Amino acid sequence: MRPGPSSERAVILAASERDAVKTAHLIKEAGYYANICGDLAELGRQIASGAGLAIIADEAIGNADLAGLTRWLNEQPSWSDFPIVLMSERGGPERNPEAARLGRALGNVTFVERPFHPTTLVSLVAAAVRGRRRQYQTRAILEDLTESEDLLQTALNAGHLGALELHLPEFELEASPTCKRFFGRRPADPFTYQDLLDAVHPEDRARRGEAIEHTLRTGADYRIEYRNIWPDGTQHWVDVRARAVRRADGSTRSLVGVCSDITARKTAEIEREALLAQLAAERTALAELTATLEQRVEQRTADLLREVAAREKAQEQLRHAQKMEAIGQLTGGVAHDFNNLLMAVMGNLDLLRKRLPDDPRLHRLIDGAQQGAERGAALTQRLLAFARQQDLRAVPVDLGALVRDMSNLLERSLGPRVALRLEIPEGLPPAAIDTNQLELAILNLAINARDAMPDGGMIEIRLAAWQAKNDAALKPGNYLKLSVVDTGTGMPPDVLKRAIEPFFSSKPVGKGTGLGLSMVHGLAVQLGGALQLASTLGKGTTATLVLPVATSAPEAEGPAPAAPKIRRSAVILLVDDDPLIAMSTAEMLEDLGHRVIAASSGLHALDILRSDQAIDLMMTDHVMPGMTGIELAAASRKLRPELPVLLATGFAELPDGIQVDLPRLAKPYHQDQLRQRLDQLLGMEARAAVTPDAALSPSP
Repeated sequence: MRPGPSSERAVILAASERDAVKTAHLIKEAGYYANICGDLAELGRQIASGAGLAIIADEAIGNADLAGLTRWLNEQPSWSDFPIVLMSERGGPERNPEAARLGRALGNVTFVERPFHPTTLVSLVAAAVRGRRRQYQTRAILEDLTESEDLLQTALNAGHLGALELHLPEFELEASPTCKRFFGRRPADPFTYQDLLDAVHPEDRARRGEAIEHTLRTGADYRIEYRNIWPDGTQHWVDVRARAVRRADGSTRSLVGVCSDITARKTAEIEREALLAQLAAERTALAELTATLEQRVEQRTADLLREVAAREKAQEQLRHAQKMEAIGQLTGGVAHDFNNLLMAVMGNLDLLRKRLPDDPRLHRLIDGAQQGAERGAALTQRLLAFARQQDLRAVPVDLGALVRDMSNLLERSLGPRVALRLEIPEGLPPAAIDTNQLELAILNLAINARDAMPDGGMIEIRLAAWQAKNDAALKPGNYLKLSVVDTGTGMPPDVLKRAIEPFFSSKPVGKGTGLGLSMVHGLAVQLGGALQLASTLGKGTTATLVLPVATSAPEAEGPAPAAPKIRRSAVILLVDDDPLIAMSTAEMLEDLGHRVIAASSGLHALDILRSDQAIDLMMTDHVMPGMTGIELAAASRKLRPELPVLLATGFAELPDGIQVDLPRLAKPYHQDQLRQRLDQLLGMEARAAVTPDAALSPSP
């Protein structure tokens, strides 16, 4: 069953009605569903009826009896791990014993300390809802597997077969109710392997023992017919067939098979020995039927084993995907907030530099702060790359020419002890990539390879065309593979498994940030490709970027555009919901000689646009509650079609199905970058040849 809004809603238990209404309003504005609970009992009912997550204030449950809620959480089915966001003013479990106690009691808890930025809560809700959706998908998969098991049991019942499994080396027997019935036992009766041995007819025990010993020694199928004595003293015949299931090391883990009661057949054979000729045809037909049934049972048993293995692999992949998705969402949210903080720091430093007296010492301090902020911006870009939220401009590029052009830079970066070799065939199609970001990724992979060869060695960069068909991580289609191959120390399996996790590094402390491969992985996935790693300890590593083939040819470089006519002073409508960013940006604009009209939301900006106020340009943030910058730009086209719009954004969180062609300014930026972008827009004498709405039209 596909989950609906009611099964994905957030249920809220706050300390006050005001806090609850405010939290619900914030979540609904972000596009999710939310219900407010008056007390803990109602919260429990809401969760039990189906929900996506719970948002609970620790004050609301500080002295409450959590027995009912924890009982429901402990009794969840195996596919469910209900997420809870716990809001606290006293911090998380590392410094708040009460938070630690609630975390142990409630299980899957994410702590958020108040006060917090609304984006943080929305990011947590989004991650929890996505995780809950995957749990519902897991439930559907388990239901399908259960249905398959039911079909197998139906087949066994139809063939009057009992199922059994003998676990080795403990010789622990699992027998189905039908199998027990063939030995004269009731379904609820215990039936051990020793009970089975004791039931075998004394004259058949040696023959049966030789058969089981032969199977365990050679791995051959186990097949035998023998008599068994029921508890009531009657004698019956059983036909038992089994196959060895092996462990990874080749040893036998268990014998899995079926048994059937053949007493009637054996009795008929004994009573009608005089009618051998007539019985021969019946025996042949029965043998054929048995052989056909055996093949079906063996095939279904093998299919079931494959399905179980596939389920285990799918569950492992699901757990890993959930982990990386949660890390990516958290990383993206933190990076976005950090971008805003850096924006305020860098803008204020630019303004402060202009107003300081001519004191070299003060200017050195400003330079140091500026360099620290720029290093923070570089770190933020790597985090956004891993989270697949950086602003990319993918265009058709000749990948072979790009790598050749980088060869001099790569050789200088690798040093004299590392040889560089290029293997680039002719006639490869162009790739759809962001040139600057891909160059950084190639340089990053090459430096990683150099660091893995402390005594020197060979790095080979290969290009090859490749077609994806049955790869779960890629859409079917044509791709290019760019491989960086080194002859270094390689990575053990445990390190290789975690290599792309952010902040994980096998280098010594101070030698790496642990973000290089994370950034390359995020870039590849955002471009529609993948990063593949293969490594053998002591023999080297191969890092392969799989990149989609472009659908059009690379554009030829045209003449440089003429410098625009610059208008130095203008009336600018500035839209940003963050007061700190709005204040810093307004100061920079006014310092450049412009007059600023500030708006704190998209709706506020539209009210100003509807007035008679003269406005030369609108500069807007993208990620804002209620109305995004893209939506505001589209609405402004209806009010003032000719008004230039500049979109300021820290990452590419843009809506699906929308082709965005607005001028953009990446956060964080310096005042010089802001001036240059405004000069370009305000100095244009004529607008683009497209209609005003074309820049925000749905993609075909």
